[in-house]
Amino acid sequence: MTKNAKIAETGKPRVIIIGGGFAGLELVKALRHADVQVVLIDKQNFHTFQPLLYQVGTAAVEADSIVYPFRKIFDEQQNFYFRLAEVQSVDTGKQLVETSIGLLRYDYLVIATGATTNFYGDEEIQKTAISIKNIPDALSLRNTILSNFEKALQIDDEEQLNSLMDYVIVGGGPTGVELAGALSELRKHVFPKDYKELDFIKMDIHLIQSGDLLLKGMSAEASQKAREYLEKFGVKIWFNRRVKAYDGYTVLLDSGEKLISRTLIWAAGVTGAPIAGIRKESLLKGNRLQVDEYNRVTGYENIFAIGDIAAMVTPGNPEGHPMLAQPALQQGHHLGKNLNYLITGKPLKPFHYHDRGTMATIGRNQAVADLKLFSKEYKTQGFLAWFIWAFIHLISIIGFRNRLFVLVNWLGSYFTYDKGIRLIVGKTKENIPVEAVTEKTVG
Repeated sequence: MTKNAKIAETGKPRVIIIGGGFAGLELVKALRHADVQVVLIDKQNFHTFQPLLYQVGTAAVEADSIVYPFRKIFDEQQNFYFRLAEVQSVDTGKQLVETSIGLLRYDYLVIATGATTNFYGDEEIQKTAISIKNIPDALSLRNTILSNFEKALQIDDEEQLNSLMDYVIVGGGPTGVELAGALSELRKHVFPKDYKELDFIKMDIHLIQSGDLLLKGMSAEASQKAREYLEKFGVKIWFNRRVKAYDGYTVLLDSGEKLISRTLIWAAGVTGAPIAGIRKESLLKGNRLQVDEYNRVTGYENIFAIGDIAAMVTPGNPEGHPMLAQPALQQGHHLGKNLNYLITGKPLKPFHYHDRGTMATIGRNQAVADLKLFSKEYKTQGFLAWFIWAFIHLISIIGFRNRLFVLVNWLGSYFTYDKGIRLIVGKTKENIPVEAVTEKTVG
């Protein structure tokens, strides 16, 4: 029989929040003065600032500069409790959450589990590609990139050499575009100094996009400018292509074309991360939980969902709000108010999303931004967009030390054209050993 997790009852309504991403974190903050017991459950003991994961993966910032311990964030919030655990299922009848440390009772349950990488059911690609959703992913990417060049120094065979030096990025959204831009900067300014024996004219960066536009969801101006920047940086963009198969060496496109690369970075999409025990009728396309205007999960009175996992379907958002940080932050903050209303017997207020725009950076002084301020839209590209992107991301990082370290790394990179965190620490992604490849050809 599963034991109960050890956590004291306070005699106040218990709100259990599953997931400490942007949505969960904002909800905890919004409940700091509420007359409730707030219990946050996460399988990590820290919050990750995900927008900068790609910079960890490309050696621009240190991993510990974009993470911050939950207990440190909320050390002065008296109604806050944290448990390091993995949630296995929910018993909605008994109002119990089953975790790796035991059962926890809830009065109100909030699912903020976010999203995970969507490989669209392809197990082979899932096994061989590198995704970038968490710190281990980002470190694995950094280690793999650096290890590839160390191995390339010992290779004479032209095809095997290219397989180590070439990179394929799948997905033309912000993550894919930012990764392609970061790799192109490394190719131009950093790698030729580190690996003088290698000819980096031979290093190809391929960006595979299933549609005919980059940065879908942003303005046509942003999409076109991102394309111009990447093409100027020498990135090869493959529009209207999908990856059909990847065995760790050969990338097969649905057009029949083939690319050779030992490193395929998957940034092609995400899917919700639901929890066992929630009725299947509440799940929509993309494994997102259908919620009403109060973020209450369809079919339940005391279970809520916020952030990427939540799909609040409206006429303006037929598939739910975009899976971005801003909707998550706003939903977390708003639900905090509504839970307080619920407990005190006041009527709930519907959630209204305020779109403040989207940004993406492609490289030094090169970015695109679609901003919405005071009901007006502003589109900008180039240095101003890059500066706005850098400023907003910097102030959004949790912790003064982290902001300072990221700023120092950015300033150093800006003035020296260098990336200082080129360390191989931990695991790399090696699908096929170099010596195991004998006869493979590009179609």
